[in-house]
Amino acid sequence: MTLRRRLVLSIVALVVAVSAVIGAGSIIALASIQTGTIDGQLQKATSRASTKFGQGDPNGQRPNDDALQPLGQAAGTLTAYYVAGGGAGGIVLNDDGSRSFLSSAQLDRLGDVKVGVDPATMDLQGSLGRYRVAAVQVDNAGVGNAVLVVGLPMSPVYESVRSLLLVVILVVAAALVAASVVAAVVVRRSLRPLERVAETASTVARMPLERSDALQDVRVPDTDPRTEVGRVGSAFNRMLGHIAGAMQARERSEQKVRQFVADASHELRTPLASVRGYAELTRRMGGDLPKDVVYAMGRIESESIRMTSMVEDLLLLARLDEGREIQFDDVDLTGLVFDAVNDAHAASPEHPIEVDVPDSPVVVVGDAARLHQVIVNLVTNARTHTPDGTRITVGLAPSDSGSGVDLTVRDTGQGIDPEFLPKLFERFARADSSRSRSAGSTGLGLAIVDAVVQAHGGSVDVTSEPGDTVFTVHLPAEQPADAAAAATASPASPESTDAPAADTWSDVPNRT
Repeated sequence: MTLRRRLVLSIVALVVAVSAVIGAGSIIALASIQTGTIDGQLQKATSRASTKFGQGDPNGQRPNDDALQPLGQAAGTLTAYYVAGGGAGGIVLNDDGSRSFLSSAQLDRLGDVKVGVDPATMDLQGSLGRYRVAAVQVDNAGVGNAVLVVGLPMSPVYESVRSLLLVVILVVAAALVAASVVAAVVVRRSLRPLERVAETASTVARMPLERSDALQDVRVPDTDPRTEVGRVGSAFNRMLGHIAGAMQARERSEQKVRQFVADASHELRTPLASVRGYAELTRRMGGDLPKDVVYAMGRIESESIRMTSMVEDLLLLARLDEGREIQFDDVDLTGLVFDAVNDAHAASPEHPIEVDVPDSPVVVVGDAARLHQVIVNLVTNARTHTPDGTRITVGLAPSDSGSGVDLTVRDTGQGIDPEFLPKLFERFARADSSRSRSAGSTGLGLAIVDAVVQAHGGSVDVTSEPGDTVFTVHLPAEQPADAAAAATASPASPESTDAPAADTWSDVPNRT
């Protein structure tokens, strides 16, 4: 149940409870007051009846009706007498002034009334109903000692209580409707700032937080410290500020690392080229050198080539992080696939590689050299980490979403460890326990694939199980909007001419 509904129901329940208590108290008070009024009237009626009855009959006869109902008695007044020796009688004054005699059953019930006690309510059955009665001792001059019982009807009290009960029910119902409407309006207006806080939190949850400026314009407007919601909004804004600050610090740290990697990679290329050149020169000119020295020079040359490849990959990743290295133009993916597969056939003839592409050319907007590197890296990754004889299939097809192209590289190898899949595209990630590393790798090949595909506005996914591993690259048909804006705003840096060749991939250690 939502907070708004709980508050509305709580307010309505409180109003109903208060109204019920007030109504019940009013009904009880009214009944008590009117009963007290009846008791006062009963005392006066008893006094009049006892005075008239006590005068007796000068002839010593049984009291007549005038003695039981003297002048001044109200309609409905009941008077009964019980004379020592067994004589009893009683009448009720009707609304029209006539008198009705009490039945023997009613006289028997009234005979149980005790003299000298407080008035009591008694049900006389029949048409009389409930009466408030009191008994007094009277000395009748003509008859002797007698007990006189006088009563007044309780029907006026009950009618008043019923009327008040109906009024209370109507008032409670009206209060319930009014409280529901007012509570809904008040709670909605009161919770509106909290809803704005929730909307802001939802907006932050949906936002990509790769950049620190993503939270620059996100703030909660309700920051009044005098209210609870205002204090929550103020704390939320401070939290967003701390998050933005932490993201800025992280970006600065990452930028320093990228800059260091780019600078170090750029500076390492010259000494590595010198090492490679001198090692090759020594190997070629050293006809009289010992065999172990010649072997050592060959190893130095081979490792310098491998290290150069790693440096080129690191430099490429650094430049891709900066948004460089991508030159967009129309690219025929079909031709790139055939070129990459032909190169792979020559490098690894023991892996059968098949091609599944449409008859007509598949054209996208992108960087031909970088897309060629994506295909080469994926094919190289498949044949490097699978045993000889593993079938590899490279395919092109329209995307399932109807926009763009899907490039797939499938192999029938042993699969990838499921625990390694989430970090497969991280830099320097190696699945030692999941796939063979007989040929060695730098762990940068798939990271380059992911970086290049993201620079093209696409995505890369992988599914793997024993006997079927599929890398799927989705490329949009058009140039991404942010890349187009960047290309328009600033031309490519001249330093981009230092980019590695199109056939560079990191998972091949020795490119000779």
